Amino acid sequence: MNQEESAAVVLERVKQAGAEGDLIIDEGESLTLKTREGELEEHKVSSLLIFGLRVVKDDRVGTAYSEASDADALASMVDQALLNATFAKVEPDEKIAGNSGQLRTDDNVLCPSDTPTIDDKILFVQSMENELAAKDKIKNVPSNGLSDGINQRHVFTTGGLCASTKQRHCSAASFALMEEGDKNVMEGVVRVSRQFSDLNYQEIVEGTYDRCLSLLDGTAIPTKHYDVIFDEDNQTSLFGIFSSMFSAQSAKDGVNPMRDKIGEQIADTRLNLSDQPLLTDGFGYALFDAEGTATKTTPLIVEGQLRTLVHNSATATHFDVITTGHASRSPKSTLGVSLHQMHIDKGTDSPSSLFAREYLLITDLSGLHSGANPISGQFSFGASGYLMKEGERIQPVRNITVAGNFYDMLKKISAIGDELYWDQYRGSLMPRIRFSDVAISG
Repeated sequence: MNQEESAAVVLERVKQAGAEGDLIIDEGESLTLKTREGELEEHKVSSLLIFGLRVVKDDRVGTAYSEASDADALASMVDQALLNATFAKVEPDEKIAGNSGQLRTDDNVLCPSDTPTIDDKILFVQSMENELAAKDKIKNVPSNGLSDGINQRHVFTTGGLCASTKQRHCSAASFALMEEGDKNVMEGVVRVSRQFSDLNYQEIVEGTYDRCLSLLDGTAIPTKHYDVIFDEDNQTSLFGIFSSMFSAQSAKDGVNPMRDKIGEQIADTRLNLSDQPLLTDGFGYALFDAEGTATKTTPLIVEGQLRTLVHNSATATHFDVITTGHASRSPKSTLGVSLHQMHIDKGTDSPSSLFAREYLLITDLSGLHSGANPISGQFSFGASGYLMKEGERIQPVRNITVAGNFYDMLKKISAIGDELYWDQYRGSLMPRIRFSDVAISG
């Protein structure tokens, strides 16, 4: 049976039991290559096929999954989900979304064909490591590799929905350890593309080497408050750590400090933040969510005011609103909420204004999860980067701590740049933002 036939059999069995349900089928194939000291350390080809069923009967929800696709395994999955539902507590808010019809992404855009051979890809990773390892002061290249995969997701419901997406994801990364005397630093660069042929290993080599060399002599700076700009990767990480501020699920659970602040001013009036899942240049692109609800741009902060939280159908029912198309679920998990692609509108500050006077440019943060409290907004991270003045580097900076309250920082924005940048994983598109009065411990 193909996936549509399998889904029809599963969901018919669900309906015969007097329940409703949705079925996620994730499948994919991937190639992973890693080298170490010039030799191919890992050559892994893997595949994935997993069915994840959610059923709702008598206001009780049950889930089950299967990694086998034969008729007996799928029937057993249905029976297990129905059984699990009988032991679940009543969840009056959680229903199967009333989606129907068909949704399908464009393979030509999201999953373009590619012609390079495995030998081409092996040569790529070996050349990347060898050229980086040969550079001055590089001690070794502890992490060097390439991945190339195609992932597919299908969502089917008892209401008649058939939604499918297929995406290709190629990534290459190299991290090098540089040493000189008693000084050492490890830095790296990641690049992603929908086609292997678009990746350039020499760009990764030069980027990694430049990052190592420029930070090798980094030292701490005096403890005080600085204006701070986070580079595109770390700014994305910072907003990502606190992205639960937009979650209706965390609001429902009572752990979202923004729950009662919709319509209130929570940030500088120049800040406009949205979730834009339909930007095809990004790798968070999503035509539909885990319930099969079609996605669209969702304004979250408009001129500094919190416009909405993001919802799946269950949280939408709980708060008596309409789902925003942000349901998340893996075949093995329960229903949740998550963002797709965070987007911040560009501002009006030119580089001469954004980079005026002295500021600190942060290019690396450590301890992101252990050092942050999304409920209070407090954070404390190890950091490195550069002390800057008028856009020029004064000195590299390492062994410092950046600390503060993220929610307070949103109100202390002094400039928003007039250009947009994807982070290196192409998951968020933002301008550079200059935050004022940030505590730095040297």
